[in-house]
Amino acid sequence: MQIKKKNLNKIFIIFLFSHLFIWTLVPSASNHNLPLDVIEAIAWSDGWPLGWAKHPPLGSWIPGIIFEIFGNQDWSYYFLSQLFVIISFIVVWKFSLDFFKNKIHSLVSILLLEGIFFYNFTTPEFNVYVCQLPFWALAVYYCWEGIKKNENKSWLLFGLFAALGILSKYLFIYLLVAIDIFFIYLIIKKKFNPKCFISLVPFFLVLTPHLIWLIENNYITITYGLNRAVTEEPNLLNHFYYPLQLIAKQIGVLIPFFIMLLFAISKFKIKLNFRDKKLLFLLIINFVPIILILLTSLIMGAKIRTMWMTPFYLFSGVLFVYIFENKIIQNKLKYFFTVFLILFIFSPVAYLYVSITQKDKRTDYPGKKIARAVQEKWESNFKNKIGLVGGDEWLGGNLFYHLESRPKWDNIFESKKIVELENKNDGIVMIGDSDILSKICEGVFFKVENQGICMLGIKK
Repeated sequence: MQIKKKNLNKIFIIFLFSHLFIWTLVPSASNHNLPLDVIEAIAWSDGWPLGWAKHPPLGSWIPGIIFEIFGNQDWSYYFLSQLFVIISFIVVWKFSLDFFKNKIHSLVSILLLEGIFFYNFTTPEFNVYVCQLPFWALAVYYCWEGIKKNENKSWLLFGLFAALGILSKYLFIYLLVAIDIFFIYLIIKKKFNPKCFISLVPFFLVLTPHLIWLIENNYITITYGLNRAVTEEPNLLNHFYYPLQLIAKQIGVLIPFFIMLLFAISKFKIKLNFRDKKLLFLLIINFVPIILILLTSLIMGAKIRTMWMTPFYLFSGVLFVYIFENKIIQNKLKYFFTVFLILFIFSPVAYLYVSITQKDKRTDYPGKKIARAVQEKWESNFKNKIGLVGGDEWLGGNLFYHLESRPKWDNIFESKKIVELENKNDGIVMIGDSDILSKICEGVFFKVENQGICMLGIKK
């Protein structure tokens, strides 16, 4: 299969826009409600906190910005997710051009990523894992640029994107440890340039406000992460069972990737040159984070959730195409592109099928219907506007997202009492357990879709 070099950029652009369009359209058309993590992030963005109990702040700030611009337009959050994905693809593409003489190999290295469901099927839900993707890619890219060119710009941008990555999810540290290991290799080879330390300036400037918040809040985010990973009583078997389970799941995730690769190369026979600095860099950034998370599971007996691995494979296509570059046969690429197209079509079709046939998902929650019922009930009873929504991140967050008055959100249940409003002119809507609310509600109480609603405002 012969593809002209001048057409490769066009093919890549068509791929990006196709991915963006399909994965924005399909969930927008099939889902009735935004996924849990998106609603939760929008709720937590209220007030622009420097952190929150579950994660660092960036994963909530970005949906919060979209909420300020687009409000409760569901498609905009699916678009946001895909924008983060294709930015990552673009960065990996640009990175790969320094590793391959033949540009078609760069294209293959990107298309291989469509064989990993982290970059298609799970992406409609904008969460901290999707949020990490462009920063993971950009940190690697500018680190490599810094190593090659040793320019201030590259090192400063490396520090900036490394900090933004940590502000997305602390697991980003595993990538930075991998990069530090490569720096140690450069020191041993006497090729290390201390100029890279200027990356610490933007790194700590960006991170410092969150670090102060973290200390003031008793490291709540770190505690939450540890508690979520270690959910059971200490058991020696967990130190072996959970790492093996993680390995098995990752093999399952990567099967389509290797099937695609198989159709691009003549044979799997390889000979690695460990003196090749490019190869070592690729091996380290791809495998060290995986090894570190396996060690975390092994040492702590922790159950690692599959989604935590989302950004770990961004450069896997570049690595394996680089290893097998001499085994890629142009005539076989037509089979590779056929398999790619099958997977590219199958994944959104599978998502659409699941979305339509399964009726008990979070994305089937009648958030809009409940918000309409609340708004109608409010307008028939009160003359002021709803200024505050009380409830947990999911129930309260949905009302916060859907209500017309753009109220504030807070989980304001305290000892089964309702916290008084600071602004007496604003009304309050509580949503939650109907048995509890019916007992403590001093205003209008009703039920909708099995949810208890309590409303307090200025009566007409």
